[in-house]
Formats: sequence, structure tokens, C-alpha cells
Amino acid sequence: MAAISFSCSVSQGFNFQKDAQDMVGHINKLKIGEKELDVDLGVTDPEDLAGDKKKVTGVVSAIYWNGGFAESIQISCQVSNANKKNLAVLTNTELSNTSVEFQFTIYAYDPDKKKYYKAFHSNDAALKGLIEKAGGELNVSIDMDEGMEVVSPLNFCLNISVMPEDLEQETHLAFSVTDKVVKRWGVTVAA
Repeated sequence: MAAISFSCSVSQGFNFQKDAQDMVGHINKLKIGEKELDVDLGVTDPEDLAGDKKKVTGVVSAIYWNGGFAESIQISCQVSNANKKNLAVLTNTELSNTSVEFQFTIYAYDPDKKKYYKAFHSNDAALKGLIEKAGGELNVSIDMDEGMEVVSPLNFCLNISVMPEDLEQETHLAFSVTDKVVKRWGVTVAA
């Protein structure tokens, strides 16, 4: 399995420039345990430049997946001050429910077609997983210091690593506007 790794421009994610061709990514929704984070950051959809701003939970700086069915997807993204407070409470209390539901879209630019396309995404479906444990600790953190790449709106870095639930799910990968594949994430376990 080939590893999937995308570094995205936080600056382009928050302040989209039509003449730039940097990769951008959005966390469309994120729920940890019983807490659904706010969808409160207004961003430009690179596939609909003339449309209204869309609301997302986070602006991605990096996403990594080793490509295996049972391997974690690791995400770094910038979230709002309201979500920073929610995450600070979650990460500083005993998190008995480590379930995660998330939707994401990473956009890349196709120089041949001269437009953006979805390079890695959950196809508007919520992927279900659990926060990965590393050395007995949950692999989720929120920075208390504000991000400096973009000063407005106020934003904070969230890092989270999510293992798949015992359920076969799909991720979607593309290498251009037309070259696309579907990859499985998670394995259904018979009861």
C-alpha cells in the first residue's frame, strides 16, 4: 500500500487566491465522543470560486495515511477559538468515549485542466473511527497558542490520529480531474 501524504497551505485555505495553485484542505465536520465541533470557519470552495463561502470545522495543514486498511489517518488542522475551548476541555478530562466521526476534503490543482479537483476525500460521508492511542495516551492535542500563519480569524492547531472502526469504509483518491481510485479504510469484523 502506498502512503498518502498531503501538505496544504493554511494561508490559501483561509484566504483563497484565484491565481495561486496551492493545495488546500477542509475538515467539513468533526465529532469526538458526544461533542460535535462547530462548523464556523468561512472558506472558499476551490471547485466553486464564484459561489458563497462554505462553512467548515477546520483548515487542514497536513494529512497522512500509510494506506493500510487498519492504519490511522493523521490530521493537522487549524480550528476556531470556540472549538479550541471545546477541545481543551475534551483533552483535559477523562475521555471515556473516544469515537470520532469526520468528513474531509483535500483539493489539488490540475495544471492540464486548469482547475482544482478533490485529491483525497471522504465523499461527503462521515468516516468512523477511534482516537489512536500512543504509549497509553490518546493521540489528540490542541495548541493553546494561536496559529501565526493566518492572524485573522483567530485559529489554533489541532492534531489528531484516528484508527478505523471495525467497519469497511471508503476514502477517495485522485491524481487529476479524471484519474480517480477508491481505497478501503477499516475492515468489517463478523460478530
